[in-house]
Amino acid sequence: MTQLELAREGTLSKAIRFVAQKEGIDPKTVCEMVADGSVVIPANINHKRLEPCGIGKALRTKVNANIGTSSDYGDVNTEMEKLQAAASARADTVMDLSTGGDINAIRRAIIASTSLPLGTVPLYQAGIEAIEKWGAIVSMPVDHLFAVIEEQAEDGVDFMTVHCGVTQKAVNRLRQSPRVTDVVSRGGAFVIGWMLHNEQENPLYEHYDRLLDIARRHDVTLSLGDGLRPGSLADASDRPQIEELLTIGELVEQSRAAGVQVMVEGPGHVPLDQIAANVQLEKLVCKGAPFYVLGPLVTDIGAGYDHITAAIGGAIAAAYGADYLCYVTPSEHLSLPEPDDVREGVLATRLAAHAGDIVKGVKGALDWDLKMSLARKNLDWQEQIKLALDPGRAGKARTQHDTSGSGCSMCGQYCAMELVAQYLGTTPGRC
Repeated sequence: MTQLELAREGTLSKAIRFVAQKEGIDPKTVCEMVADGSVVIPANINHKRLEPCGIGKALRTKVNANIGTSSDYGDVNTEMEKLQAAASARADTVMDLSTGGDINAIRRAIIASTSLPLGTVPLYQAGIEAIEKWGAIVSMPVDHLFAVIEEQAEDGVDFMTVHCGVTQKAVNRLRQSPRVTDVVSRGGAFVIGWMLHNEQENPLYEHYDRLLDIARRHDVTLSLGDGLRPGSLADASDRPQIEELLTIGELVEQSRAAGVQVMVEGPGHVPLDQIAANVQLEKLVCKGAPFYVLGPLVTDIGAGYDHITAAIGGAIAAAYGADYLCYVTPSEHLSLPEPDDVREGVLATRLAAHAGDIVKGVKGALDWDLKMSLARKNLDWQEQIKLALDPGRAGKARTQHDTSGSGCSMCGQYCAMELVAQYLGTTPGRC
């Protein structure tokens, strides 16, 4: 039985109990949220090392790190380095998006090496193999696509991005609504090319029951991908994007009826003033399904700093109810990320997630900030470094310049808090 089916029976599974303890929430409450679909626990029965992670309503906003090779660069060793970088920065999940090298070997090495939930986009591997076997992605047999999905499920993949909402109707809407950046989703491009060439409906939509059967047998959480997500601010919240979302809303209900856990992916590039509406629309159309957003990036000019543009959007999205943030690295739009890029992306996105959690009132979020403020008041440097998001970087910054005062070298002997504390008679302790 899937986690969804167990929860509907009122069974407090091992995964539910683990998530409840990690979040500091009553297991019965977690069970109820899994049962109604507002929380998912990606936990493939074949992922033996897995430490379950809950994603959704009332839980801490989670952060995903994308790793994986491209056709230009990367192998098992490079992805192990990125996996370590993501884990050390405390990503909640990882996705292997490999499109080069031995894709099966890379995925299996990651699953064997991590306790983090692992996600994939099966269409990538299916498409690459179609090129090798039949000369083109558009020549891919439908059975081959589902064989790859089955294979990855058997390997232990916990959640899969599947572009089921890109229908012929959505493609027609795209034709009628010219965009600046057309389609920026690789999975979306693969499936649209196949549909147009073969003059057939999207097989992931047409054969959705077949997909649900695989997902249910292995308890794979479906992440309904946004193949028509906007790739520029000019394309945000347009008709093709909304057309796809409406279809995804219907698929969410079908998934739940089949006992399959499901979440929904969202944009993309979105102006600040449209983020709240995008989150609220998804929650309404998709009946409260957990929302997984890429950023969103709030400007198109951040090349080299897109981890910052994404963190700005991610914080707002999380504050308005997004449950899961996909990181963006500094090298987004420029190159395949290196381990240092992975680390920077995770940390920036964790800041965004935490900022959103404070607004949402997630248990313990504001307490962390209060502890840091008290440590600053007391000039307790060891405690400040311990409480920092990145203790290593905080500790290094603390010691890079000598100081003439007991504060830091920013103010030297003129520390505002220390001076006022002396006047008020509340001199902080020394550390």
